[in-house]
Amino acid sequence: MPQGRVTRQRLVADENDENIGSKILTRAKAASLNVDELSLPAKGPLKSKKSTTNANPQAGQRRRAALGDVSNVAKVDTDAKKNVTGKSGLVSKAAQPSGIQKKTSSTTATRTALTSKEPNKKAEPKRSGSGLGTIGVVQKRKVTSTSANAKDATKHEEDEPLRKKLHTTESLAKAKDEEVESKEAIAPSIGASTTESTLPPNVIDLDEEDFEDPLMVAEYAREIFDYLRDLEPNSIPNPHYMSHQDDLEWKHRSILVDWLIEVHTRFHLLPETLFLTINIIDRFLSEKVVQLDRLQLVGITALFIASKYEEVLSPHIGNFRYVVDEGEDGFTDAQILSAERFMLGTLNFDLSYPNPMNFLRRISKADNYDIHTRTYGKYLMEISLLDHRFMAYRPSHVAAAAMYLARLILGRGEWDETLAFYAGYTEEEILPVFQLMVDYLARPVVHEAFFKKYACKKFLKASMQARQWAKRHAADCGVTISDQPLYPIP
Repeated sequence: MPQGRVTRQRLVADENDENIGSKILTRAKAASLNVDELSLPAKGPLKSKKSTTNANPQAGQRRRAALGDVSNVAKVDTDAKKNVTGKSGLVSKAAQPSGIQKKTSSTTATRTALTSKEPNKKAEPKRSGSGLGTIGVVQKRKVTSTSANAKDATKHEEDEPLRKKLHTTESLAKAKDEEVESKEAIAPSIGASTTESTLPPNVIDLDEEDFEDPLMVAEYAREIFDYLRDLEPNSIPNPHYMSHQDDLEWKHRSILVDWLIEVHTRFHLLPETLFLTINIIDRFLSEKVVQLDRLQLVGITALFIASKYEEVLSPHIGNFRYVVDEGEDGFTDAQILSAERFMLGTLNFDLSYPNPMNFLRRISKADNYDIHTRTYGKYLMEISLLDHRFMAYRPSHVAAAAMYLARLILGRGEWDETLAFYAGYTEEEILPVFQLMVDYLARPVVHEAFFKKYACKKFLKASMQARQWAKRHAADCGVTISDQPLYPIP
């Protein structure tokens, strides 16, 4: 093995060993000088690594240089000097309090300056930087720049800010007082403007207990129902649209609605879906002429549209196709989708129908949410879907009459001022719709699906009880009992 290779291996093994006092020159320096390492004179070993790793605040007292003996770099050329200076910069950053001995006095001066400024800490700006060197430089500049105005700053803090602080604290206290007064003034004004100021005499405020419940939106309940009442005239169909239908009659419509009630019950849909379905059918038939063989397609498509509008999870279109009669009268998915587009285009995609279920629940709040009264009211409201004579009346009017008749059947008391206020109709205004309901109940049963739906125990057998009551009290209500059905069975 050549001699040069052996010496290079020894140098590599010994250059990281601090306890060996042999003559060491790194390979990088030797390569830059192009000299033989063994021919150089003996120099002291470098102890920079030990000094940097064991650096502490007492390093300046021991007078151990951060780089050790740097005289072996003085005679090298410029390239070697660059390497050494680069290494020294890295070492000086790693060792926080260390550096070349010439800077020790400056660092101590800055430290003494910092300690002398402790009584006036309020005038110090925010410190920038994270290293000790950065703080020392900033503080040194601050001492030289602000030493002349230190007395003026202390006087300014002692005299002028006292008035400012008093002024600011007084202004903040006034602002807080004004805020509290405004909140106290707003709170009763809201309650008074929405409840007591607009309530007629002898009317109980039922929304007051719901002000703390954000789900009840008691502050806007009356505005919401006023808005729904404003929308009612726009959603009422033509009550005489059957006059321009060539193939249809009112009995055909009643048969279709009775079948849709059966489908609605089988699918377990919401009551709002059923009321919206019939409204879509009547509004569409008020605009378009439909043949008799397409009437079922109109009905099933309206139920498909209403279920997508009201339900959280609407049934699949295949379920609607399945309930339609099979054979020649059946309809495909493409026909139902095509009819959906055509009907929505005819209605201008306007499905904002004020549902009577909303008004029924509003009146039920004045009735203390009695479950029996509300169940009978739902049954009586669905009569308006089957009987075309109710088409000219508003949904809120029908809901008020249904609740009035339900309370009368169950003996819940009179129609007082609170019920009249939340229903929006007095007893005299309800009377025409009330008589139509009694007339329908006093006649023979025509719609079997509708009667069986409310004859079960789940709905408290409302259809049976209501018909029995109507036959006994029809004369007292000003209704003549007739043995003729409303829609003769063909």
